[in-house]
Amino acid sequence: MKKHFNITVTGKVQDVYYRDSTKAVADQLGISGFIMNQADGSVYCEAEGDDFMLDSFVDWCNEGPERAVVEAVTVNESEMKNFNNFLVKK
Repeated sequence: MKKHFNITVTGKVQDVYYRDSTKAVADQLGISGFIMNQADGSVYCEAEGDDFMLDSFVDWCNEGPERAVVEAVTVNESEMKNFNNFLVKK
């Protein structure tokens, strides 16, 4: 069953290739949605996919790329928006 998650990641997650790395993982897992930097230094992501793939995706969000320091990941389930692919937004 497909789900939609709204995900906020805090910590040192900007200027460490977090968004680009996350897009690569999303593409591998077949996750659709988007990711973008927030003014407060966090990263916001909306992700859609099946349960198992989203669990793997959230696990990745808790790790991030090598230079990231993830402090917290907040995940809220929301309504499906049926994204076609995964985008990095500016």
